[in-house]
Amino acid sequence: MDKEQSLQPGGAILGACVAALLLKLFLFDFMIVEGHSMIPALKPGSVLLVDKLAYGLRLPWSDTYLLRWSLPHQGDVVVFYTPTGNLAVKRCAALTERHTFIALGDNSLQSYDSRSYGPIPVNNIIGKVRN
Repeated sequence: MDKEQSLQPGGAILGACVAALLLKLFLFDFMIVEGHSMIPALKPGSVLLVDKLAYGLRLPWSDTYLLRWSLPHQGDVVVFYTPTGNLAVKRCAALTERHTFIALGDNSLQSYDSRSYGPIPVNNIIGKVRN
């Protein structure tokens, strides 16, 4: 029997699922915008592609980077965990001296951001939003 014929359909499906999970955990993710804090740049219901490798290789479900090759730049739109543990999408307004950044929503009247909770550690960043 040929090797190609000995592959089971279930094995191919399992392999595809494992590959998709690894891509989602380490490389990129898709998110849907909720709320109005980033209007006009991001509208509610918009689908975002989040580049998880933009700033380094991060362990999933952790704030630990195995390797870091960059920090966010002013103007980058990033996905991060707030001090209360919620996911947020905001623009990096500035980096501060202790590896923290100021996160601001484009719609300042409707944005819960660094004006309320202060600077965010760069290790809280999940990834950078790509257009």
